[in-house]
Amino acid sequence: MHVSVVYALAQEQFIEELDVAEGTTAEEAVHMSGLQDKHPEIDLAVNKLGIFAKLVKGVQELKAGDRVEIYRSLPRKPRNAHAADDKKERIRARKASRANAE
Repeated sequence: MHVSVVYALAQEQFIEELDVAEGTTAEEAVHMSGLQDKHPEIDLAVNKLGIFAKLVKGVQELKAGDRVEIYRSLPRKPRNAHAADDKKERIRARKASRANAE
């Protein structure tokens, strides 16, 4: 059966297409993909796995057409990142308006 294993970095995405036997697990597919050799930062004890954006355990058996996704931790949560950027922008705007008022 045909499955895909995907790992995405900030600017780049890696996809490995595989033909695997029935009963292959998500973790086995990751090992078979060779992505861990190319990206040693992938640690299945730390990185979570998903199939089509739904978290799964490594022992999840795959079905034909599944896309196994290797998730990496983000440096900061997107919501917090947007809030911090918005706050910085408000501070810059206040400083600019004060400078124009003087």
